[in-house]
Amino acid sequence: MTTDTGSVDGALRAVLPELDRNRQMVVLAPHGTVNTGVVQGDQRNVSGFPETADGPVAPVRQGPVRAKDFRLARRRFVPPPAFEAGLAALESGILFLIGEPGTGRLTLALNLLAHRCADPALVQVDGTVDLTRWRPRPRGVHGYLVMEPGDPFALRPWDLANLEAALAEAEARLVIVVPEVPGLTRFLERDFGAQVVRHRPSDPAEVFAAHVADIRPDARDRARLLESLGPDFLPALLPPGLPPGYAARAAEAVCRPGAGGEIRRAEVLSGLAQAEAQELLGRAERDPELLTHLFSVCVYGGLDRGTVVDRAADLAALSGPEPEPGSAGRGLREPPAHQGLGLVRQRPLGDVLRGIGARRVPGDGGGPGTVAFLWPGVGESVWDVVCREHIDLLPLLHHWLGRTGTTPEEIERAGRAMAGMAVRTAGRTLGLVRELALSGGLAAFEAAARSLGTAALDPVVTHRVHDLLQEWSEAPETVLRTAVAYACRSDPGGVEADTALALLHGVANRGGDGPEDTSVALAVAETLMQRFAAGDPDTRETITHRLVDWARAEDTAGLVAALTFPVLVDFDRAWFSDRMLAGPRTAADIVELVRRTLNEAASYPSMRDALLAWCHGPDEASRPDRAVEELFARLVDSREHGFLRLLLLIERGGDAMPGKALAERCLAEWRSRNQPQQTD
Repeated sequence: MTTDTGSVDGALRAVLPELDRNRQMVVLAPHGTVNTGVVQGDQRNVSGFPETADGPVAPVRQGPVRAKDFRLARRRFVPPPAFEAGLAALESGILFLIGEPGTGRLTLALNLLAHRCADPALVQVDGTVDLTRWRPRPRGVHGYLVMEPGDPFALRPWDLANLEAALAEAEARLVIVVPEVPGLTRFLERDFGAQVVRHRPSDPAEVFAAHVADIRPDARDRARLLESLGPDFLPALLPPGLPPGYAARAAEAVCRPGAGGEIRRAEVLSGLAQAEAQELLGRAERDPELLTHLFSVCVYGGLDRGTVVDRAADLAALSGPEPEPGSAGRGLREPPAHQGLGLVRQRPLGDVLRGIGARRVPGDGGGPGTVAFLWPGVGESVWDVVCREHIDLLPLLHHWLGRTGTTPEEIERAGRAMAGMAVRTAGRTLGLVRELALSGGLAAFEAAARSLGTAALDPVVTHRVHDLLQEWSEAPETVLRTAVAYACRSDPGGVEADTALALLHGVANRGGDGPEDTSVALAVAETLMQRFAAGDPDTRETITHRLVDWARAEDTAGLVAALTFPVLVDFDRAWFSDRMLAGPRTAADIVELVRRTLNEAASYPSMRDALLAWCHGPDEASRPDRAVEELFARLVDSREHGFLRLLLLIERGGDAMPGKALAERCLAEWRSRNQPQQTD
């Protein structure tokens, strides 16, 4: 009996239509034997594909779109701006959808293919498929999706025509998602006449709302939920340009109840940041370009993108091949497990930023744009993971931070990052800060100093930081003592005024008369001025009182006090006027400092000028205020030569000399006390 091959083929189609959708699974062997048993020994079963004149055809990797994912993508879909244009273009049978990764291209493509179909059959084809040989199934599939084919430029017009004909016969549609490659749109439209649509993501607030509505169907429940978060929460959670996937994750986090069923804003943001940090580090671990930019945004996020890119390139250069044995930088290089961090590939900055969950923020008024993470708190969460799971990177990162730029913003960011690492490691990285201060340049030691002043704010390490500052204040190295002076400034904020003044006193007196020691003394004076200028009334009173103790000693600290005090008076004469009349202690301190400063040859000129300006009074009144009169009256009682020198200067000056009448009264009082007593 013979069997016609065509009749067998027709019977199979009638009995098992599912097999017809993938005919490679069907073996037709008329008059042959098919072994369906277990194959053992050196036998082998080869599943082949028919050969063509051009050679064997590779297996097509394709399969149905996952039903669960498709249902969610359809139910929570927010049509982006290009949706209607995409529907119109897809009428031709093939649509090229161009867009950046992570912007919802897949969701848009699936919804375009499924439009007006209650239960569509969609198949996704692997991007490595050769589209010149691929063909749709004869029937049963509504739409096909190809994500980023290997070389879209390899297609030719006749390839597109063959695909269109095959799709029309199968009554199916095809969406080919391609990245934004320069010249690709023009190539497809000009050479093919292809239907090309450029995708732009949906508004993140609308995506968030759609997901929340699907998770929490009850409208009143949603209203209570969003009201509990407050009006300023969602703008921080959903910044402009947030990719749809991030908005979806934010919705799930918001709708996930915390302890006791309550939604806490801090918990939502913290949970999102922690999960994002773990994902970013995992993604960047084997990608040097992503990793260097990730660390750069962690430190310099919020500054202009040029700074972020430059610092990332600097980190890549530092983490290159190991230096020669015995070279200075060897101990700060990464261990072998992380070698190759500096082997950076060049990619567009936009692609790199997408890979690390960051974005470019346009500058105000046309200024340079900045770079920041999509969500607040991600940078801090990254440091949490690094200090917990990647401690081998900390020496390299400290060395890199010591090479920061010279602008105050960059130094402040580098110091803050080092302080964060010290806190997260319970102070174990403080030794790296010392190495940095000793081996780096000006920016390195300033960043190291700032890191100590910032770390002192945290109760976990404040005692260790204070001990280290005390040790450095007595060190012979002027760099370390200067670093203490900078760490005691008020802008880091971690060293209290009393402690700072005690440290500064030791720093000033530890050195000698050399040029380097003079620079340390100047750093101490600058810190005193800065703390006074930024301090509250209590801090200013503390500084004034402690300077009296400094001025009484014949040492470097006393000279620093004498040179600094006139600058403080000139900075805020109104405050000193108030304190002269407010209480006996501060008034006595002011009188003592003025007296000693006028007696010191080096500080007399600046104190003289400050007092003459004070004598002008508010708005250059004709008569000095009561505070100056009280000060001069007490100085007359002290009868010091420096004050007498000032009075004589004022007396001999012209009529426009400020305080002339006051000086004449003081001199008359002085002379009356020096008259010999009459005796009988």
